[in-house]
Amino acid sequence: MTTRAVVIGVGHYLPERVVENAEFEKSLDTSDEWIRARSGIERRHFAAEGQTTSDLAVRASRAALADAGLAGDDLDAIILATSTADLTFPSAATMVQAELGMTRGFAFDVQAVCAGFIYALANANALIVSGQAKRVLVIGAETFSRIMDWTDRTTCVLFGDGAGALVLEAREGAGTNADRGILATDLHSDGRFRDILYVDGGVSTQNTGHLRMQGKEVFRHAVEKLAATATAALDKIGMEAQEVDWVVPHQANIRIIAGTAKKLGLPMERVVVTVQDHGNTSAASIPLALSVGKERGQIKPGDVLVTEAIGGGLAWGSVVLRW
Repeated sequence: MTTRAVVIGVGHYLPERVVENAEFEKSLDTSDEWIRARSGIERRHFAAEGQTTSDLAVRASRAALADAGLAGDDLDAIILATSTADLTFPSAATMVQAELGMTRGFAFDVQAVCAGFIYALANANALIVSGQAKRVLVIGAETFSRIMDWTDRTTCVLFGDGAGALVLEAREGAGTNADRGILATDLHSDGRFRDILYVDGGVSTQNTGHLRMQGKEVFRHAVEKLAATATAALDKIGMEAQEVDWVVPHQANIRIIAGTAKKLGLPMERVVVTVQDHGNTSAASIPLALSVGKERGQIKPGDVLVTEAIGGGLAWGSVVLRW
């Protein structure tokens, strides 16, 4: 028998404020048509004043726990993927832990920008497979609106705020691809490309900074690397792309999503797409898409999913799981 990390609950939360593309026309040389054509984004959500990343994470976590029929103290660990934590320390994960009433176990943050949720899933899987945890709450939560340069039309129109969460539980499987749960993971990073996507500030520079991106370079790396990591993860378990029911990609840009699907040889009808409604929510985008995909009736028990993401670092990776 083989221990698998199986998804038993999923949930998400989006801030109340919805920002349509047209709102940017008031302050920038841009238009709804320009934004849609280049990104596929139509609207996004922004956190309210005083609303923090941990606030969003708690809302999504409660939804995921309710879906799993569990309480906070039923968890052994919390892993929160974010690049926009409330404070330098303590971790946003420990803030979520307290709010959920979880008085045992441990909680920590993972920072791999848009690839953060993939990294968090891989870490959660390792904890469960090694026997260090039985139930792990994995969260992606961001308030990227806090690090936008509102004069830069090439970046500020792309991002939004939100949170998504999964509850993973150790279950016994036969050790085959027919098992439910995480079947394979694949992680990469290459720090030589840090200058194409970064924030020009941080704690040691004593400057919060703003997001900076070379869009064409990011696009060039994204399609190639995302298709390669998804293929590598499938190769590890001897599966073909055609056996995948749903690709659930990082929701950054519809052209990247479509380009990656094409390289994998899969039609867009088998891709969960939410970018039009949420924009790029960084580490939150995949769990958001998983939760919305389940709500829509797209993702069903037994479906094989491939999730993949790339973000600043560069950091990228993928996970293959059976829902």
